[in-house]
Amino acid sequence: MTDRFRTALRLTAAATVLALAAPSFAQEAAPSDDEEIIVSAQRRNQTGLARAGSVGALGDKRAEDVPFSIKSYNEALILNQQPQTLGQVLENDPGIRTTVGFGIAGELFVIRGFALAGDDVGFGGLYGIAPRQLVAPELLDSVQVLNGASAFLNGAAPGGSGIGGSVNILPKRAGAQPVGRATVGYTADGHVGGSFDLGRRFGDDDRWGFRVNGAARGGDVSIDDEFRSSYVLGGALDYNSGPLRMSLDLAYQRVKVRHMRPKLVLGAAVTAIPEVPDTEVNYGQPWQYTTLRDVFGQARIEYDLADDVMAYAAFGARDGSERGFYQTITLTNLATGAATASGSFIPRTDNNEAATAGLRAKLGSGWMTHEINVGGNANWFVNRNAFEFYAASPTLTNIYAPIDVPRPSTVTFIGGDLNDPFPIGRTRLMSAFLSDTIGLWDDRVLATLGLRHQEIKTIAYSNATGLRTGGYSENAVTPVFGLVVKPSEGVSLYANRIEGLVAGGTAPATGANPSGGAALPVSNAGEVLPPYESTQYELGGKLNLGGVTASLAWFQIDRDLAILELDPDAAGRLRFGPFGTQRNSGLEFSLEAEPVEGLRLIGGASIIDAKLRKTQNGVNQGNDAIGVPEYLINANVEWDLPFAPALTLTGRVVNTGQQAANLTNTLRLPSWTRFDVGARYVLAAGDKPVTLRFNIDNVANKRYWASAFDTFRPDLQQGAPRTFKLSASVDF
Repeated sequence: MTDRFRTALRLTAAATVLALAAPSFAQEAAPSDDEEIIVSAQRRNQTGLARAGSVGALGDKRAEDVPFSIKSYNEALILNQQPQTLGQVLENDPGIRTTVGFGIAGELFVIRGFALAGDDVGFGGLYGIAPRQLVAPELLDSVQVLNGASAFLNGAAPGGSGIGGSVNILPKRAGAQPVGRATVGYTADGHVGGSFDLGRRFGDDDRWGFRVNGAARGGDVSIDDEFRSSYVLGGALDYNSGPLRMSLDLAYQRVKVRHMRPKLVLGAAVTAIPEVPDTEVNYGQPWQYTTLRDVFGQARIEYDLADDVMAYAAFGARDGSERGFYQTITLTNLATGAATASGSFIPRTDNNEAATAGLRAKLGSGWMTHEINVGGNANWFVNRNAFEFYAASPTLTNIYAPIDVPRPSTVTFIGGDLNDPFPIGRTRLMSAFLSDTIGLWDDRVLATLGLRHQEIKTIAYSNATGLRTGGYSENAVTPVFGLVVKPSEGVSLYANRIEGLVAGGTAPATGANPSGGAALPVSNAGEVLPPYESTQYELGGKLNLGGVTASLAWFQIDRDLAILELDPDAAGRLRFGPFGTQRNSGLEFSLEAEPVEGLRLIGGASIIDAKLRKTQNGVNQGNDAIGVPEYLINANVEWDLPFAPALTLTGRVVNTGQQAANLTNTLRLPSWTRFDVGARYVLAAGDKPVTLRFNIDNVANKRYWASAFDTFRPDLQQGAPRTFKLSASVDF
């Protein structure tokens, strides 16, 4: 800790000396030159949200031209807010909340009330290529969000999530303007690091481009004794001759988390939501660690066969390695805060490949056009996994006054080879798609019709012997219908019907008797069900007028749930199938505006009603789904002070409504509100702009339970404490 503190002091002192020295450097240039440098840097630094992005099979589109809700958070937002994870970038979205998966460090995103796992985050439009648990934001050019189901647009998500929306991250590439930037940063209370970013175009007509960037940071964060480190290196090479465009993106990421504060599991004897511990308190155990290493990338080629005809193909791969001793903290006494600490040791490696190819053509002109998209996707996944689960340590800890307990040593379950994990699962997803977007009256009306035929094939292996134990190959067709109507300039109305698709489950051997008594056998025991489908209906409107961009949407998503019910064809038996239903419906509103020059607003709100409409034996039917807030509100503001042109003030408010914490709805998390503030200052050092940034997240140091999202039990995720962030960047 002392060494990191000294390093932080040195970095802070360096940034201070740079700031103090800048005026003397600036005297070498005329004041007008300084002003131009500062104004140009401020423009580049503007936190932005673009209403455009990748729409999967339909290509890159503006939001007003597609019947879906899409947006992109830009590189400047990532640089200004100094996030350490992808989830901290997505905190800006009024339709998303972030938690972590059970027993791991990996982030889980909740979109429209449904989970999106890290396995199902896209990288340049391809699944399975992005790091699985945590993504370092320093590698990213932008983060694209599509609200809603996307089985036709992107194909079935390999991790079985993404019903409520998808996230696609884009790597940095060389642009028209050269990039050269060095940054040093500090995050309380001992996390320090630096990064660099360099990009240029060269050759005849700037046909070639390269971009290389990297970052190294590490140290304790604002939660007591929680250590995080991240080392990343990314590179991109691209070629653009007009009709031919090629690119290669490669990246390396190594992340370590130690002594993480985990989710809190509520034990069976806990019948109320516990008081929130102090914001900095870490009730995790020091023997917890997670080490993640990923090498990933993709190659892409596009060729214009004619003015409005393009062929494209892309191939990507990821080699991932994970090794960690994870923890589960279970509260056993509500009054005292006593808790148990159990653990698991899990080594894992992944080898994934993904490919896509297609043809896009726009035909016709005038009053009617057709944009045809035809192509296919393929994904291959191999999961090499082993695990060793341990009973809780006999020594109790406490969530209010944590006690370091011995690492659990009593093994309760073991599977696989811990030293050299062998495959326990293989998955292959293949699909082919065809769509036609019909444009009428100069594209004032756009109607999209499409079909994707998908095959999901899995093979399961014994975690004891490595021998094949089962698997399945199932097919499904997911259609899409979308309509966009533009009644006037800057206004578009839209509607869509689209489906989601996830792999089906396996029928158990027995199940609970609806009438009580002994368990009943299941008629289709061992059967692997076809993929589960969800159906989304959405109506909305988008506005883009005079510096104001807004959207309003209503959505309804019905998701199949696999449950047991009495078999009508076999007395005294149950059958397993997608007979249950969950319905999430709601309203979403978002707004970006600059009401006066220099004052920028980004905000929005969503209301979600998530109900279990049909459940096993009718238990909990009609109840709210776990961990889905009743409403979400976000607002970001930036103000370039007119009386101090080099200074920008920033602020953010994040408000989250009540959420059910268990299936019976007897436990609920209260609503919570968090405020973030910040400032950045641009100065001229010689002829180079220097940007100083200072942010405080959770400025009031509010204690709150942020999320209860889980599928079957009460798991609480505590909100982060007050966090100070400081960085200095020089552009060259």
